[in-house]
Amino acid sequence: MNDTRTTFRSAGTTLAGSLSTPDGPGPHPAILILAGSGPLDRDGNMKQLPLAVSRDVAKVVNDLGWATFRFDKRGVGESEGDYMSTGFFDELEDAAAAFEWLAGRDNVTNVVVVGHSVGATMAAELCARYPESAGAILLAFTMKTGERTLAWQTQQMSDVIVPAPVRSILKLFGTDVVKQQAKAVKKIKETTADVARVQMAKVNAKWMREFISYDPVPTLRRIEQPLLAITGSKDVQVDARDLEDLQRLLDNAETHVVEDVDHILRHEGGEISNPRHYRKQVDAPIDQRVIDLMSVWLASHHDSSPRVR
Repeated sequence: MNDTRTTFRSAGTTLAGSLSTPDGPGPHPAILILAGSGPLDRDGNMKQLPLAVSRDVAKVVNDLGWATFRFDKRGVGESEGDYMSTGFFDELEDAAAAFEWLAGRDNVTNVVVVGHSVGATMAAELCARYPESAGAILLAFTMKTGERTLAWQTQQMSDVIVPAPVRSILKLFGTDVVKQQAKAVKKIKETTADVARVQMAKVNAKWMREFISYDPVPTLRRIEQPLLAITGSKDVQVDARDLEDLQRLLDNAETHVVEDVDHILRHEGGEISNPRHYRKQVDAPIDQRVIDLMSVWLASHHDSSPRVR
């Protein structure tokens, strides 16, 4: 693959990314990779948690002969802008600008969007916005509103993430992690600034308000292109049962729940996934079953051989 560092413009801001193309003159089919939530760079890393999900997804599809493009979010890596004041829909516009930039390359034919977590939500949005897109792969996708997603996550992770002594102290005060999170969400919904302090922490309030109110279902109903949705059975950040709802909603969606796979698409041998262990798990590759499902879907829906315009 030929990896080129490049830039594109979105809402007056210069964003930086990496375009990887197969050998040969092309043109080539291409995949736009969209990362999950947080201040993630083009590889899917943040300073506190280098997970490299975007990088690993890029390698998977690069090995299949597809070009890929991934980029640093606003205010992250080599991109201009301020991450904390960027909203959910600002990020969506950045994703749309990246799609238009990629689709406009002379050496690119059809474009598939691959998104992980919140990136999967935005991949679905791009499919609805751009009928000319060739479909999407939704990795760890949720059908719930943002508010319901946050509540579900907190319920799943409260016993895993919060140390037992802290849970005991909260219980003494007649509360628990779920109630505390609900209070935080309420405070965020009452904010008006782009950035605010909630429970003594500085948060990207604009992004959170927009995500909390976001409902993916109306957008999904407008999608006619083929979709592939994959979620791990041990994902504690999105509900794998949501894929049943997606299958019922759309005839053009192929869905798979992969046993013993967690949110970062790695095999999880424990009884339950613990996000505290993600840092160690990134040394392992993406689960081969996830790779196989992506490979088969891309091969069956799209011709990856170069085409002459």
